[in-house]
Amino acid sequence: MKKWQIFKQGVLDELPLQLGVFPFGIIYGVMAIESGLTFLQALLMSSIIFGGASQIAFVQLLSNSTPFGIVVTTVGAINSRHLLYSISMVEYLNKLSISWRVILAYLLTDEAYAVSIRKFINHSNNFILHYHLLGSGITLFVSWQISTLFGILIGDDLPEFLDLQFIIPLTFIAIIVPMIKSKSTLLTVITAGILALIFKNLDINFWIILSGLFGILVGIVSNRLDKKL
Repeated sequence: MKKWQIFKQGVLDELPLQLGVFPFGIIYGVMAIESGLTFLQALLMSSIIFGGASQIAFVQLLSNSTPFGIVVTTVGAINSRHLLYSISMVEYLNKLSISWRVILAYLLTDEAYAVSIRKFINHSNNFILHYHLLGSGITLFVSWQISTLFGILIGDDLPEFLDLQFIIPLTFIAIIVPMIKSKSTLLTVITAGILALIFKNLDINFWIILSGLFGILVGIVSNRLDKKL
């Protein structure tokens, strides 16, 4: 396949997930203005931080007059999950130039990773697959900026009965479920999910990264035990 075809495939693979991303962006846009951010500040945050969950956490803490240090720590903890994404992508992208890796690192967010990692795993011998991540990442970036703008401009006029926050967990479920193809993966997901609920209720700052790491550990152990049997 040619570079343009792989890029286009990344775009097409990413588009269905925007049904969940767009309401997510609208929610952030509404909350950003309500928290006291200006139009420009709210819009620029979507291109600087570019992380839905951390952006929403930021504006929630801001609206409660939380100390700046706690805000930064919290946002950093939430975004620490991207460390796991980048680690799993190293073997596929480590031969690219530094400029390519910087661009792709910026675009490596939840939904873009979800659709592109499957492509990388199934076609690891294809050396231009980074164009797939470029396509999925750019698609997500554009959708996020547009939905943020939409929320900022007309958020106050949205009907109250539209519970857009309900769509957020559905989006992540839609990302994860197709990737569960083995017992070890299932155990990873279940372990990480249960521990995420426990750690979050215990107010542990790095609850996302910790639950993910423990889930991965359980998955690795399960996979090795299966190979020995």
